[in-house]
Amino acid sequence: MKTTYLDLDGVMVLEPRLFTDERGTFFESYNNALFRNLSGQQHDFVQDNHSVSRDGVLRGLHYQLAPSEQGKLVRAIRGSIFDVAVDVRHHSPSFGRWAGILLSAENHKQLWIPPGFAHGFLALTDCEVLYKADAYYDPSRERSLQWDDPDVGIAWPLSGQPRLSPKDQAAGALHDLVAPATFPPVLEATHLAL
Repeated sequence: MKTTYLDLDGVMVLEPRLFTDERGTFFESYNNALFRNLSGQQHDFVQDNHSVSRDGVLRGLHYQLAPSEQGKLVRAIRGSIFDVAVDVRHHSPSFGRWAGILLSAENHKQLWIPPGFAHGFLALTDCEVLYKADAYYDPSRERSLQWDDPDVGIAWPLSGQPRLSPKDQAAGALHDLVAPATFPPVLEATHLAL
C-alpha cells in the first residue's frame, strides 16, 4: 500500500495496490496489521458508516469532544468527493490548518483522519462514501465547525453554493474553540491537486 503523509500530524493518504486483469480488479481496502504499522498506533474500528450524497452536498465539518473523539478512515466507493480534515486540537502547532484531497471510486485512495480533527467532504458528483470510525457516534459530544470559516480558509472546489443540512448551517467558528489571545493566524493549507 502506498502511503502519503500530509503536513498535518497523523493525517495520511492510503492508496492500495491494484490487481487488474481481463476479469476486473481486486485490491485489499483494509488490513488491520498494516494500518497499525502505518499509523503507529492501535486503532480498533468499532463503527462503519455509509453516506450517500448528491452532487453539490457538503457534509461537515464534524468532530467529537473527548473522551469520544473519532478517528476516521474515509473512501469513496461511487463517484468523487473533496475530503477535508481540519486540526481542532487546541494545543497543536497546526491548530486551524486543513488538508484536502480528491477521493474517488476510480483512484481508490483513502484518507486517515486521526482523533482531534474535524472532517467534512464536498460531493463532486452523486456519490457513496464509506468510513470506519474508531469510536462510537456520541451525539452529546458531537460538534460542527463552519464549512466556510474565513479563519480556516478551505479552498473548496465549488461552483455555486453547496447544499447543507440545518445542523451544518448552524456550525460554530474556529475562534469560538479557543480564547482570542491564543488564536493563530490563518496558515497556508495543504492540499493535493485534483
